[in-house]
Amino acid sequence: MSLLAAPASAEEKVTIEEFNWLDNSYLEKQVARVDELGRSEFGTPVRGDKSDLELLQRIIYRGLIPKDDSLRLQALGVVLGNVMVKDFGLEWKKYTDRIGSTRAACIPGTQECVFPVTMLSRRMEVGLMPDVQRIYGEVQEMIKPFQPKLPYQVN
Repeated sequence: MSLLAAPASAEEKVTIEEFNWLDNSYLEKQVARVDELGRSEFGTPVRGDKSDLELLQRIIYRGLIPKDDSLRLQALGVVLGNVMVKDFGLEWKKYTDRIGSTRAACIPGTQECVFPVTMLSRRMEVGLMPDVQRIYGEVQEMIKPFQPKLPYQVN
């Protein structure tokens, strides 16, 4: 299963736009939902770094969000996406294709994007317990060929 999306063909029109204040507000509210849950259940806030992956996994393993609560399940994906944006140099963008609009984390200057908002929720809605660290690692490997090479970097 590929997590990276780009237009399938030249005929498929994709637009990638900057976030507006509504998009940014949505992300902030979603992070606040997970932060509140982490603080109340574990005494752990959302920190905006890789330690958030462990918090997400704890929330998933404890089953703290019902599988029919799509909004809060997607909030987990926003926190995951923020870690990816920070660690992998991605940018939050509004991605629109023939199916509709969604929020995506994109490689700057390309149409190569991942969709962390639903990476966890889609799995959890069908009863799976996703491995957050594994998904994070898969995305890291997938985007590696599209990232700029540093001087003297091998591979």
